[in-house]
Amino acid sequence: MNVYDFDNTIYRGESGADLFFFYLKKDPSLLKRIPWGLKLIIKYKTGKMTLQQVLDNYSGLIEEYGRKLDRFDRDMVEFWNKNEHKIKPFYQKQRRDDDVILSACPDIVIGEICRRLNIHRFVATETEPGTRRLIRFCYRENKAKAFTERYPDAVIDNFYTDSYNDSAMFDMAKNVYLVKGNKMKKIK
Repeated sequence: MNVYDFDNTIYRGESGADLFFFYLKKDPSLLKRIPWGLKLIIKYKTGKMTLQQVLDNYSGLIEEYGRKLDRFDRDMVEFWNKNEHKIKPFYQKQRRDDDVILSACPDIVIGEICRRLNIHRFVATETEPGTRRLIRFCYRENKAKAFTERYPDAVIDNFYTDSYNDSAMFDMAKNVYLVKGNKMKKIK
């Protein structure tokens, strides 16, 4: 089996940022949230907040906004209509039926693109159906934990990522590739 990180690995860019700008075009009032978001990112990146603290203290605001989106499923179709072209060509060429996508992107966002790519297995940030409440953020060591829970006996032939943030997955794979653009460098 091959396992792929999503953002900046098989998708050119950060889907979360693209989603924010997608909604910003629909709702310019989101501009006032940019300072809040930057402050949060800085706190996390400088170690002043853990990932769990971010989820505990701030995910409610995102969930509250998400509950107001009455056409979310249609928005996801529209979003991926505009962004599907960002799937990198290298992935299209080597895609296999047993691939697993592993992503911090919420399951309610990534599900549509996986369906389009005929990817049947993915592990993503989990949300509660209906409420869109974030249950577990699939990032850093949480990726390995979520993957192992879902696929306890999996043998990973190749793991592809753009970041050492995914190092918790490295020991689980026979081969590890660091992806930059459409180029890959074997690092294990």
